[in-house]
Amino acid sequence: MNKYEIIVYWSEDDDAFIAEVPELAGCAADGKTYDEALGNVEIIIDEWLETAKEMGRSIPEPKGRLVFA
Repeated sequence: MNKYEIIVYWSEDDDAFIAEVPELAGCAADGKTYDEALGNVEIIIDEWLETAKEMGRSIPEPKGRLVFA
């Protein structure tokens, strides 16, 4: 289980739920249901982290809940 914040919302344009990980640039997934989007983004997080390691990029430490204005 990851410790990164995940934001899940409904997108009318995509006709799907979108799950985004603000701390990992470009890390997002979709799904027909809330649970599907959440499950898909968990897979994408693992792939994002694996790719970053392979490329020698820095991996941000999870900050927990972020505050948005």
